[in-house]
Amino acid sequence: MTTATESIRIEPGQNRNPANGKATADDFYFHNPLGTLPYPDHTQLPDEDGTFVKNFQEHPQSMLLTDSIKPVLARLHPDGQYAIGQDCGIYWRWTDPPLDGAEAPDWFYVPDVPPTLDGIMRRSYVMWREVLSPLIVVEFVSGKGDEEKDRTPYKGKFWIYEKAIRPLYYAIYYGFDQGRIELYRWEAGHYLPVPANAHQRYPIAELQVALGTWQGYYLNATLPWLRWWDADGHLLPTSEERAEQERLRAEEANQRADQAEQQVAYERQRVEELLALLRSHGIDRGASN
Repeated sequence: MTTATESIRIEPGQNRNPANGKATADDFYFHNPLGTLPYPDHTQLPDEDGTFVKNFQEHPQSMLLTDSIKPVLARLHPDGQYAIGQDCGIYWRWTDPPLDGAEAPDWFYVPDVPPTLDGIMRRSYVMWREVLSPLIVVEFVSGKGDEEKDRTPYKGKFWIYEKAIRPLYYAIYYGFDQGRIELYRWEAGHYLPVPANAHQRYPIAELQVALGTWQGYYLNATLPWLRWWDADGHLLPTSEERAEQERLRAEEANQRADQAEQQVAYERQRVEELLALLRSHGIDRGASN
């Protein structure tokens, strides 16, 4: 007998196109043809486990990734059909207690799914009720990285991502003390390392971006941060950085306008001085011949 979990298993990156071209909750909500699914949905599962964030940098780091990638996602999803999770649960296996079958990446992105279901913001991402896996999950390492590289069947994070949840990309960021990145891409049942490019950044072709380390100031701290770069090698700015860039562009435009007005005034003054000089020599350029 086929279980609900087995019936919705897909390959990473596999997509389903709704007939009307628009993604709705029902398009991505798996319905048992024999009736209501026996397994709970996101409103019936725990959305917290009582643990605390392990490092003060984790929350602002997630905010930085989300804020700077938004213009890219707006271009890729003009209909707004995508979901981003920040330390939110992905339920991949029905267990008792339920949290034993959940993993909570520090950051993840799922394309072509609605951010809400039946008007309710997602509380978690429930794999047995979905048909799409995340495109990428990101883990921020606070210790040595043993937890993020754990391949223990059914328990280790690496195993769960590689064998069960199967996001197309798995990124591990050793940023809090090293500023080092490991990126893996799912191929034929396994994660293979993605090599860095010439700029020591890690390309994600599906998004036309690359992940890299940026040393700089963000939210009151100068640290190595995980950030996005576009295909041309430009750092994707945050909303605050974009606003500052717009302010500087407007300021430069005003300066150019002021300089142009000053140049016109200067040229007018030069003409008036030249006419006055000609008149002093008995030449009136304004008189008729």
